[in-house]
Amino acid sequence: MRVLIYFLSFCLLSLAVAFIALYSFVHSTDIDINNYKVKLSTQIYDRNGVLIANVFDENRLYAKFDEIPPKLIEALVAIEDTSFFEHGGINIDAIFRAIIKDIQKGRLAEGASTLTQQLVKNVYLTNEKSLQRKLKEAIISYEIEDNLSKEEILERYLNTIFLGHGYYGIKTAAQGYFHKNLDELNLKEMAILVGLPKAPSTYDPTKRLDLSLSRANAVIKRMYSLGWISKDEYEQNLNYKPVIYDESLSKNQAPYIVDEVIRQLKNAGIEDVKTGGYKIELSIDLNTQQLAQDALKFAWDAIVKRDANIDLNQINGAMVVTNPHTGEVLALVGGIDYEASKFNRATMSNRQLGSSFKPFVYLSALDLGYSPASKIADIARVFETVDAKGEKLIWKPSNITKNFSGLITLKEALSKSRNLATINLMLDCGLNVIHSSISDFGFHSVPKNLSIGLGSFGVSPYEYAELYSIISNYGLKQPIYLISHIYDKDGNEISIADKSPKEIVKAEQAFLMIDMLMDVVNNGSGRGAKLADIELAGKTGTSNKSIDAWFVGFSPEIQVVTWFGNDNNKPMKKYEGGARTAVPAFKYFMQNYIKLHPDTKRTFDIPDGVFKRQIDGKTWYYTNTSLLPKINNSDIILEQIEEEGLMF
Repeated sequence: MRVLIYFLSFCLLSLAVAFIALYSFVHSTDIDINNYKVKLSTQIYDRNGVLIANVFDENRLYAKFDEIPPKLIEALVAIEDTSFFEHGGINIDAIFRAIIKDIQKGRLAEGASTLTQQLVKNVYLTNEKSLQRKLKEAIISYEIEDNLSKEEILERYLNTIFLGHGYYGIKTAAQGYFHKNLDELNLKEMAILVGLPKAPSTYDPTKRLDLSLSRANAVIKRMYSLGWISKDEYEQNLNYKPVIYDESLSKNQAPYIVDEVIRQLKNAGIEDVKTGGYKIELSIDLNTQQLAQDALKFAWDAIVKRDANIDLNQINGAMVVTNPHTGEVLALVGGIDYEASKFNRATMSNRQLGSSFKPFVYLSALDLGYSPASKIADIARVFETVDAKGEKLIWKPSNITKNFSGLITLKEALSKSRNLATINLMLDCGLNVIHSSISDFGFHSVPKNLSIGLGSFGVSPYEYAELYSIISNYGLKQPIYLISHIYDKDGNEISIADKSPKEIVKAEQAFLMIDMLMDVVNNGSGRGAKLADIELAGKTGTSNKSIDAWFVGFSPEIQVVTWFGNDNNKPMKKYEGGARTAVPAFKYFMQNYIKLHPDTKRTFDIPDGVFKRQIDGKTWYYTNTSLLPKINNSDIILEQIEEEGLMF
């Protein structure tokens, strides 16, 4: 015993000398006790407050001290550091007990760390078991006790600790293991959580529930022995077995959307998305998102069924659903299977538009004074051009039906998607004029040749959704957005984008195009999209050799952009195109969307400045800009008419 006392005295003297020597060293380091910062998870929610995903480097939700139940604090202190509120950072009695046990075992095996010391180890130091590290830990612990209150120490500790299963901090673990907020936990659940820091992997309740419950019971017994809980509480909780949830950390329900949100935030200069603890509210509706995924898969399955030799690794699709009047993105699907391919075709691929682009040519013509009833020539043309090497090239555009209709109204030309009529309309208007108008709409990198009328250039489905709002939003180009609100960790809102609309054409002119696109659905190439009891408008599109298939359709409230094609840009089967390939996805979506939202608006508004006239049993709309020609023996002649008290 005397030898042991001498040895302990020597150890204490050595500790004192080392303590003094290290004190100045600690103060020469860069450790700043008041500069406390931990990595926080960013949470992404849909428009209804449903969690879409946690985004993180370390999965941590921060809890202020006031959020932490007092009983949880008692449970923690009972099992980890009973004298926490009495000591100044170091528990001398515990150190002596640990030294004796270390001597008995001949190695540094017994810990004597207070909660303050554990905080120091977790935040400022390493897990190295050495005398030097322990001394340094003790000195910093005293510094923390001098600078922080006990409540601040507990708050930092409970938000720093690792609690197994990838959960950092008590709030994260409570929601992860039990799907509960801290104030909803019962004593047994609290005991499980505070029992985890000793060995998070060993006591992880998703993997070793029996050990976790045993450790929790030790916490409860300790609290009872200290007189901190009653006998009734002790007996009620000892045999209680809570429900444990074993889920993925991210809980990512819409990975294409989450990837795009992170990309947009980084482009906006927010680099710490995974560590900054942001709360992000999206315009996305998860129910609508699921419908869009189902609709895309429904049409994809039909494509695969039609072609026994199809390359399943290449054929894919995308869908973007928006409210064109507000710009809200309600659903965004970047592909058929995220696990198979994380490439987001909705936002990252530029695909040729085919005939889905024609409405913008016709809209330009309407603004130049043409009306839906104006006639254009659907006849063949041959064009000579010169390539980059100076060699002569012959371009002979044709209709998909390989026939001609002669003189045809703009409305019928668009409804039947007549290529030759569109080319001739561009020639009548002037290529320079049409090209300038297209640029004014917001299309970029548009080649200056007649093929643009057939959609020979590329745009992403996401960007296309915004451009089409010029039509579906009555002439107002509405910026589309995924992110409705962003709040930093302190609850301050951050603004990253201007969501204000811009008038591109007059509302009455846009309505003329809406009416023409309704005819596409009712009588033309998009008639497969038609549904009873709701007005729908839209345009099919198929690029050269059936490489891309589009349908852009909209109701009075929502707009759906749908695309299909091969990732390697190889042609699909020649029978695949907008009408057969993309329209079914739109129809599937709209049918089910209306079931979910039976109060969906069913008819398009007619703006002021739009007039109508019956000609040969048909209703024709016109405006002061797009006058109807007078009808004489069913032929259109260039005369002004007096209609409804207005002289043109």
